[in-house]
Amino acid sequence: MGPNALDMPVKSGITIPGIEKMKRRGKGPAPVTEDSLLRVFLSARRPVGIDELENVFIREKPKRRELMKMIASLIAKGRVIELKNKRFGVTKEMNLVSGTLWCTRSGNGFVIPDAEGEKDVFVSSRNFNNAVHGDRVTVRLDHYHRGKPEGKIIRIISRNSNIIIGFTKLHNNIPYIIPEDYRYNTEYRVVSAGKSLPDGQLAVARITAFPGDRAEPECRITRIIGELDSLSAITKFIEYKHALPRRFPRVVEKETAGIASDISPEGRKDLRDLTFVTIDGRSARDFDDAVAIERTSEGFTLRVAISDVSHYVRQGSLLDSEAGKRGTSIYFPDRVVPMLPKALSNGICSLNPREDRYTVTAAIAFDREGRVTGSTFFPSVIRSRMRLTYEAVEMATVHHEPKIRRKLHDCVLCLDDMAELAGLITCVREKRGSIDFDLPEPEIILDIEGGVSGIIRAERLNAHRIIEEFMISANEAVARFFEERRLSALFRVHEPPEPEKLRDFERLLRSLGIGHRKLGTAGALQDVLSEVCGTQYEFIVNRVLLRSMKQARYSARNRGHFGLASESYLHFTSPIRRYPDLVCHRILKNALEGGKEPVYIEEQLMTMANHASERERLVMDAERELEDRVRILHMRDRLGETFQGVISHVTSFGFFVELTGIFVEGLVLMSSLVDDYYHFEEERYRITGSRTRKTYRIGDLVTIRVILADVTSNRLHFELYTP
Repeated sequence: MGPNALDMPVKSGITIPGIEKMKRRGKGPAPVTEDSLLRVFLSARRPVGIDELENVFIREKPKRRELMKMIASLIAKGRVIELKNKRFGVTKEMNLVSGTLWCTRSGNGFVIPDAEGEKDVFVSSRNFNNAVHGDRVTVRLDHYHRGKPEGKIIRIISRNSNIIIGFTKLHNNIPYIIPEDYRYNTEYRVVSAGKSLPDGQLAVARITAFPGDRAEPECRITRIIGELDSLSAITKFIEYKHALPRRFPRVVEKETAGIASDISPEGRKDLRDLTFVTIDGRSARDFDDAVAIERTSEGFTLRVAISDVSHYVRQGSLLDSEAGKRGTSIYFPDRVVPMLPKALSNGICSLNPREDRYTVTAAIAFDREGRVTGSTFFPSVIRSRMRLTYEAVEMATVHHEPKIRRKLHDCVLCLDDMAELAGLITCVREKRGSIDFDLPEPEIILDIEGGVSGIIRAERLNAHRIIEEFMISANEAVARFFEERRLSALFRVHEPPEPEKLRDFERLLRSLGIGHRKLGTAGALQDVLSEVCGTQYEFIVNRVLLRSMKQARYSARNRGHFGLASESYLHFTSPIRRYPDLVCHRILKNALEGGKEPVYIEEQLMTMANHASERERLVMDAERELEDRVRILHMRDRLGETFQGVISHVTSFGFFVELTGIFVEGLVLMSSLVDDYYHFEEERYRITGSRTRKTYRIGDLVTIRVILADVTSNRLHFELYTP
C-alpha cells in the first residue's frame, strides 16, 4: 500500500453487514442513520474520511450535508472524534474518553466519562488545553496512577455556558472579571465596559472569547448584581450563575396553550370511586402521586396512581424537547423553576383534590408480612379525595389526635392501613439490607414578606416514611416489569463504594472501638448504622459513611441499587418534575399497549441518562449553594454571638462546625487555633496539637463565636470560644 493510499476514496473497503444483506435481497436502499454510521466507523477499524462514507452509502445517496450533520451529532455525543487530517475515528478505539470536566479547589480536575462503567479520569490543570469547568471534552489517557486513569484534554466538544459571574477588578486601568467560583480559574478581560467600573462589583458577563480564542479571554458585562442581602437576590444570583432557565420559550408556551384538558374514562380503568389521597409538604403545588389502599384476605393491595404526563407531553414535541433540556424541576425556598409550564405542572397534570385526572396506576399486592406477591399496571382515571400534608397524617396516625381524625374521617381508616403497611415494608427492606441514613436536612422558614426568619432541622416524620416506602415499592415494581420483559429503560443505579473508601471507613470504626462484620454489603453497613443509633458516634458514622458512598445516577443498563439493596430500580413516580420518569411512562404504556417497536433505542437512552445525571448534579450544586448563602445571610446579624455545635467535617485547613440551635455550618480555620501547632490526621478524621495533644474530631461538641458572615464571598467563619 502506497503512502497516500488512505487518502484515496474507496468503493468497497468498508461494509455494513445489515445494509449489504438488504442490498442482496433487493430491498432497496436502507436509510442512513447515526447507528449505521457508527457501525461503519467500527467495522473500518481505522479513521474514515467523508469521501469513503459517501461511497459506502452510494446506493442510499445521502447528501454530504446530512452525513456531516449525523457525524456532528456523534461527535457531540463523544462517540466519534474529528482528526486533524479531516478523518473521523471512534474515540474508544483511540484511547480517548469523552465526558464532562469537573474542577476541584486544587485547580486540577476530573473528566466524568459519558460511557457507563468507566472511571473518572484525573487531569492536571496544566493539561486542560483551554477547557474550563463544566465543558464537555475529549481526554487522551496517558497513564494510570495507583490503578486510576490520568490524561490530557485534546478537544473541547462543547462549552458548558457562555455566562460567567465574578468580581470586577482593575489592572493597569483595564477592567477584568475574576470568577467568584473557584472552579473557574480564568480571568476575563471586559470589553466595551463603558463608564469606569469600581473594584469588587459582582457582575454577570457574557463570554465573547473563551480561553484560547484570543490572546486574552474576553467578556461583556450584561448586569451588575447588587448586594446579596435578601433571599430573592440570592436566588436570582444562583439562577444566573448556573444558567438556569427563567422562562419558557414562546413557542413552548403556545404549544402548551393548545393542549386539550378534557377528561374521559374511555380506554382507561375508572378508579374515581376509590379513596385516593395525596400526601405532600405544606408548600407543595404540583402533585405527581396519589395513593389508595385496600385490606384483603391475603394482606393489602396498594394502588399508586401517577400523573399521566406522557398523555399531554408528546414525544418529539417542542414541549418535550424543553422538558428534556431542563431535566428536572428546581425547588428554591421562595420559588420553583419547573420542568413543565405551570399550566401543566400546577394544572391539568397535577392531581388536585376533587378533580378528575389521567394517571398511570401501579396496583401492588402484599401479603400480611409486607412482601410483594404481584403487581399490575394500567392507564386510569382517578379523583383525589383530599390533599393531605405530612403533618396532618402524622397527627392522625401516630398521635391519634381526635380533632384531626374527625376532620379526616373520610380517609382516616385508610391512613391507618397505610401506616401499618409502610411499617411492614420497612421491615422487609431492612432485612434485605437496605441502608437508611438518618442525617438532618435544613428547612428554611420564611416570614410573611418572604424573608428568612429561621433555619431549622427538618423533622423526618413517620408520614414521610409512608410515602417513601410506597414510591420505592412502585418504582421497584415497574423496574421488575421491565427486567422480566427485557425492555430497555432509564434505570436508577447506585454502585457499591470503592474498596479504598470502605477501608477508610473501617479505620474510623476501629478508632472508635466499634465492632463490625465484613463491610462488603449494604446490609453490613446498615448493621453499623443500627449499632451506633442513639450513641455519641451516630453523627460521625452516618456522615462519614454517606461521604464514602457513590452518587446514584441514571443508566441505560440496570446495575442494581446498592443503597436500597435492590436488584432493579428506576424512577416512575414523579413525571411532573423529573424527565426520566416521563421516559419511563412512555416505555411502560408502549409495553402495555403491545407495541412491537421500542419507544427509544439504547443509544438514545444512553444519551438521556448522561444528560439527566449531569442536570441532577447541576441542580444539586445550585440548591446546595443557595442554602449555604442563605445560612450566611441569616448569620450576618449574629456576629460576635456564641453557639454550641458539632464538628461535621475535618480538613487540612480547619474544621466545619454544624450549629445545634440553628441549622447552619461554618468553618473554624486552623490558623485561628493559637494555643498550639495543629496537624491534620486524615485517616483518623481529626486534627491534633503537637504539644498539648488536644484533638478535634468529627462528632465532637464545641462552642464557637461567629466572626465572619460574608454572603458575597460565601464565607461563614467561626472561632472556638472558651468562657
